[in-house]
Amino acid sequence: MRINFKSLTAQVIIGIFLGIMIGFIFPDIGSQLKVLADIFIKLVKMVIAPIIFLTIVIGIAGMGDLKKVGKIGGKALIYFEIVSTIALTIGIIVANVIKAGNGIDAKAGEGDVSQYTKAAEETSHGFMDFILTIVPDSFIGAFTGGQLLPVLLLAILFGTSLAHIGKKGKPILEFFERIADVFFGIVNIIMKISPLAAFGAMAYTIGEFGIGSLFFLGKLMGSVYLTMAIFIFLVLGAIAKFHGFNIFKFIVYIKEEILLVIGTSSSEAALPKMMEKLEKYGCSKPVVGLVLPTGYSFNLDGTSIYLSMAALFIAQAYGVDLSIWQQITLLGVLMLTSKGAAGVTGSGFVTLAATLAVFPSIPVEGMALILGVDRFMSEARAITNLIGNGVATVVISKSEGEFTPVTEAVHSKVSA
Repeated sequence: MRINFKSLTAQVIIGIFLGIMIGFIFPDIGSQLKVLADIFIKLVKMVIAPIIFLTIVIGIAGMGDLKKVGKIGGKALIYFEIVSTIALTIGIIVANVIKAGNGIDAKAGEGDVSQYTKAAEETSHGFMDFILTIVPDSFIGAFTGGQLLPVLLLAILFGTSLAHIGKKGKPILEFFERIADVFFGIVNIIMKISPLAAFGAMAYTIGEFGIGSLFFLGKLMGSVYLTMAIFIFLVLGAIAKFHGFNIFKFIVYIKEEILLVIGTSSSEAALPKMMEKLEKYGCSKPVVGLVLPTGYSFNLDGTSIYLSMAALFIAQAYGVDLSIWQQITLLGVLMLTSKGAAGVTGSGFVTLAATLAVFPSIPVEGMALILGVDRFMSEARAITNLIGNGVATVVISKSEGEFTPVTEAVHSKVSA
């Protein structure tokens, strides 16, 4: 079987393997190559805000029926809350069964977590503070703050207003559609360097932490990966089957985006291409534009699993025995802190610091125990976030009658 080296999938795989080799053979060089991944992620983030704004505005204004927009948005948020809660619960159950933290020397964690705890302290996590972060200080501020929620709010308001004025807004809508095409063209250009980004990210990971780090705290990593696999194939698989498509074939369909996430540890890196893929899969453009970006703030299934398991791991390592009611309280705290976390490298660690800050019975310094392997778990949670939001978009599209396969031939390859 011949390998198509022009395929982005093949190029990303090659980049990952070359990165591992360079990081292992030349660790000093490998640890400096993280800049390649950082540049790529910054390039992608550069266009995410305008793409999300444009797609949501086009989606709402193009749909026309504001009642339907509200119905889709409401249904999506209910779905997100239910599925995220299931993810958190599964994480807590598995952590209690495996007890990966038992027997760990809590004093072994020597990593510096001050940057994460400081970031968590500077971020308010009360309900009203969370609401206030959604409202930008200015129109331009929504795009410059680096947060998705203000962009979502602004896009919803703009799209609703554009839909309300009817025919007068049609020229603006057509203009936005052309601008959106330009931005997706920019994304296609950026994606050409994604194999280089994957190479740099893996070279840094292996060069900085060493091959041995892949086995450090392996019990925790294994339990996290196992839990996310259970969630994807059993929970999301059941949801997919109920709505008439196959989770395995869907994963194969988005394999390029998954490989990109593996290389960069960022689900945001795959967001623009994921939107295109879901439209080709059969989801209507308005639903994709509304549901997928919203899911990146409210439907972080992988992050939810990671947070619950990491918190309990630290508690177990320090011999903190949490009662069932304390764990339920922890679940409630996580339901709040897990919302709005960006899908970029390190965000899960900052959110964990914020969670432990409001749950004082678990020592926040215990985060140092998992600092070395957080990079590897970051990949797992980013992949789970990506697949979870993809499934959510298909489910909402199908439930609203907004799902039309492009061709029967294409659909037969990716749908049950």
